Amino acid sequence: MGLLEQCEAAFGSPDLYSVLGVRREASPEEIRRGYHRASLRVHPDRAEPHAKEEATRRFQILGKAYAVLSDAEQRAVYDERGTVDEEGEALRGERDWQEYWRLLFKKITVKDIEDFEKSYKDSEEELADIKAAYMDFEGDMDRIMESVLCVDYTDEPRIRKIIEKAIASGEVPSYKGFVKESKQKMMARKRRAEKEAREAEKTKNELGLGGENDLKALIQSRNKDRKKEMDDFLAQLEAKYGNNAKKGGKKTAAKKGKK
Repeated sequence: MGLLEQCEAAFGSPDLYSVLGVRREASPEEIRRGYHRASLRVHPDRAEPHAKEEATRRFQILGKAYAVLSDAEQRAVYDERGTVDEEGEALRGERDWQEYWRLLFKKITVKDIEDFEKSYKDSEEELADIKAAYMDFEGDMDRIMESVLCVDYTDEPRIRKIIEKAIASGEVPSYKGFVKESKQKMMARKRRAEKEAREAEKTKNELGLGGENDLKALIQSRNKDRKKEMDDFLAQLEAKYGNNAKKGGKKTAAKKGKK
């Protein structure tokens, strides 16, 4: 399977620019940042044990996409013909893509992630990403929560408030999938949060948080003891909207969007 087919299978698009989340007119530095951002989402070091193989596969595909677009000649050929040189040096099979990544970017540490999350959360960049994800997935909260950086399911109350405010101001349309999401679907996210908390507690006990570079332990432990937030959120929703919550949630006065 060629690189473009791999991209479509792993990321839903054969377009290398889309896979890295950048414009076709992007500068080399923008492409580099796009690769860094996309690769952080699927970095094997952040994956649960059962998902590490798939994360590694996706990580390798991103590395290949960047290798093509960061090479001026390869990029020119791709832009003109829509093809890539599968036999070229950029895509040679023996390349260690994690080592390639480490040569491009400094080693991720706990402090790096903490600093990024502090600067990203509640920033204009995060706000734009949330709105874009809402539009891209037409209000599907499962996919929105999966795509936005540095969030887990317990961040949903905050994310939902941001989207509701954007709907009320007319910045984004009112998608049925969001405003009338079923209570069952919301409860499924709550159950996932509870499961993550249990797994995080087990991981924390097994691995501890003693090392500066113990990323997996840190990331997994952050879900610990957060399920009460989701419990409170669901309780508030039911109290505020009564039977409407059971039928799918809040109705907004915002402009109607695509249904």
